[in-house]
Amino acid sequence: MVKFFKYLLATFAGALTFVLFLILMVLIIVSSSEKEVTISENTILLLDLNGPIVDRVIEDDLSSALNSLQGKPATEGLNRLLKNIEKAKRDENIVGIVMESGMPMTGYATIEEIRNALIDFKTSGKFIYSYAPVYTQKAYYLASVADKIYLTPSGMLELKGMYAERTFFKKALEKVGVEIQVFKHGKFKSAVEPFLLEKMSEPARLQTEVYLNSMWDHVKAGIAEARGLSSEKVSALADEMPMFRTDESLIESGLIDGLKYKDEVIGELKELMDVDASDDLEAVTSSKYAKVYVSNGKGFIKEKIAVIYAEGDIDGTSSDGIKSDKLSKTIRKARRDSSIKAIVFRVNSPGGSALGSEIIWREVELAQQVKPVIVSMGNYAASGGYYISCAAHKIVANPTTLTGSIGIFGMIPNAEGLTRKIGVSFDGVKTNKFADMPSLTRPFRKEEKDLLQAYIVKGYDTFIGRCADGRETTKEAIDEIGQGRVWSGVNALDIDLVDEIGGLNKAIELAKEAAELEEYRIVDLPKAEDPIEQFMKELTGEARMFVGKSLMGEEYKYIETLESLKNGYQIQARIPYNLEIK
Repeated sequence: MVKFFKYLLATFAGALTFVLFLILMVLIIVSSSEKEVTISENTILLLDLNGPIVDRVIEDDLSSALNSLQGKPATEGLNRLLKNIEKAKRDENIVGIVMESGMPMTGYATIEEIRNALIDFKTSGKFIYSYAPVYTQKAYYLASVADKIYLTPSGMLELKGMYAERTFFKKALEKVGVEIQVFKHGKFKSAVEPFLLEKMSEPARLQTEVYLNSMWDHVKAGIAEARGLSSEKVSALADEMPMFRTDESLIESGLIDGLKYKDEVIGELKELMDVDASDDLEAVTSSKYAKVYVSNGKGFIKEKIAVIYAEGDIDGTSSDGIKSDKLSKTIRKARRDSSIKAIVFRVNSPGGSALGSEIIWREVELAQQVKPVIVSMGNYAASGGYYISCAAHKIVANPTTLTGSIGIFGMIPNAEGLTRKIGVSFDGVKTNKFADMPSLTRPFRKEEKDLLQAYIVKGYDTFIGRCADGRETTKEAIDEIGQGRVWSGVNALDIDLVDEIGGLNKAIELAKEAAELEEYRIVDLPKAEDPIEQFMKELTGEARMFVGKSLMGEEYKYIETLESLKNGYQIQARIPYNLEIK
């Protein structure tokens, strides 16, 4: 009875939360009716990037408001940042940018694009200041372009080089009674290694060393140029671990310009902007500034360049990410829209379903026969991410983009041991030899293994064929640099997997040239979700977990494991799972 009332109260609490969310949603939708925002002269654009940065945020995004309610950092979008920085460059009311961005949550390629936009902003003669109590290495790389970099006294600055770590699950899977049966093609296709090994294989270690050193060489060269140091000096400073050195040593090294509290930075800005010490500074946030209209002096422009965003896993089990059917439909509509003269395909994906990748590839191939398609690669555009990119007219990658990983694999779990642990058994009747294939509750038979391996080899041959056609070379040439190997953007340029180094703005410029456009306007696709639909989708996932845990208690984790194993059965084209460059 006590347990019943506990679940009843939990359900009531969940219902109350639901009502509160609904009320919040209504308030947000009402407040979002606010149109244009105006700012006064002598205003600062404030960039607070202490949170997740994704490729695209949609104005009046409900999830950002919900995150704020729950105390989570607001999500910023690269699309909004690039537009705001460019707009601020020509806005007479904006005198400079102040960054309070010590802990951004994103990849180096995204940081690179923001950094390049800030470098371009500086050509206007306006200032950039950076202040933070703590700088992560990514944050410092971004801040290094500022005219002034300030750190709070006794603050921390991370500069230590790069580290890529993988987690291995082999022993843990053995403990719960799960065997992972792997079928792959490509000696560098290391996405399966965490389930089979306890440490990196030599090919995996080799490829990681190559792309990691390539990325670090680029980052330390950028810091060196911005701060008037040599690359060797930056590397030497990284070896000294400045985070744990004295405040004075940070200034002496040239990494920062001073140690100041926030009120002291504000005081310096007031002097710079000729603002009385007793008055407040005028500042506008990125989300607010997105609603400020600044004329480009061109009026209405009919011709459009569509920027189509593809971010996340391809056909994964999450409600987020890339859904091949929806993305294909978006590309198809853009192809048929005569007012869209070119397509920039923004890919930020580690890959996923090989079949989903093939479906998207087909639409990209059809689109490029009608109008220019330029791919802009984000932090990742590897394996399936490269598959969906290879048919484009041109591919643009950032120096620190991870790409390539041309290869596929299949992972089918045998959960026989797990089902025994939880007391579940299976029995059935079949009419034909392979009627019970695939089964997650027994090991594969030899004939079944042979069939699957042949299917993987066939899929790889298709993959390298698509790449060969798109890059106008041979299958043999692609196979030589393929085999599942991951490359940095700089490496990929050297081996002709990409055409140019740059970010989203560079890809848009190439699209303009390819379509021979004098003037154009940008349309972001796919269209924004309805706020209510977005809200319900997020709520559904939370509700499903709440109900499952309420009914099953601790046993729910076993059901979750079985469900993820069942849903994960598909042929994959992706880079190593959960790979993070620190």
